[in-house]
Amino acid sequence: MKKIIFATGNADKMKEIREILSDLDAEVLSMKEAGVQADIVEDGKTFEENAVIKATAICRLTGEVVLADDSGLEIDYLNKEPGIYSARYMGENTDYHVKNGNLIERLSGVPDEKRTARFVCAIAAAFPDGSVKTVRGTMEGRIGYEEKGENGFGYDPIFFLPEYGCTSAELSMEEKNKISHRGKALQAIKEELR
Repeated sequence: MKKIIFATGNADKMKEIREILSDLDAEVLSMKEAGVQADIVEDGKTFEENAVIKATAICRLTGEVVLADDSGLEIDYLNKEPGIYSARYMGENTDYHVKNGNLIERLSGVPDEKRTARFVCAIAAAFPDGSVKTVRGTMEGRIGYEEKGENGFGYDPIFFLPEYGCTSAELSMEEKNKISHRGKALQAIKEELR
C-alpha cells in the first residue's frame, strides 16, 4: 500500500491525520492533493454511515485505499446536538465563534454536571476489493462557559476536559492527538490497515 487518500479538504484535519499516520509506510494525500473532485451527499443517519458513504465513493472513483471520517460534537443536554450536523450546524459557512457562542448561550444556567459532551469520530476505510472497515473513537468532556485556547479548531475552544483543567484548544497538538476522538480512531484504523 503506497498511497492512501483521505477524503477531506480540511487542512487542519490533514495536519492531525498526517501526524498520527506518519509511521505507516504510505503517502497520505488529501482529495485535493490526489486531484480528486467529488460532491458527495452525506445523507447517513450516523457518523459511521457518513464515513462509509465518503470512503466508498472516492474509492470507486480512484481505485485507491480511501479513508474518510465523520466527526462531530454531541452535547447530552441538547439531545446530542449538533451531532452528525456539527459541520453544517447553523449553516455551512457559519464561523465557529458564532456556533460556539450559540451553544454556550443555549446552555446558559445549566450546571457543570449536566454540560457533558463528547467528540465522536468514525473512520471508514474502503479498499479496492470492495471491503470496508469502520472504527470509532470518542473523547469525553463538557461544554465550557467561554472560548479558550488557540491550538484547536471548530468546537475545541469550548470543549472542556476536566481531568486536564483546560479546553482541547489549550492542549498542544501532541497531547491532543494522544487523547482525541480522531487520534483514537486513527490509531484503531491504523491497526486495520497493517
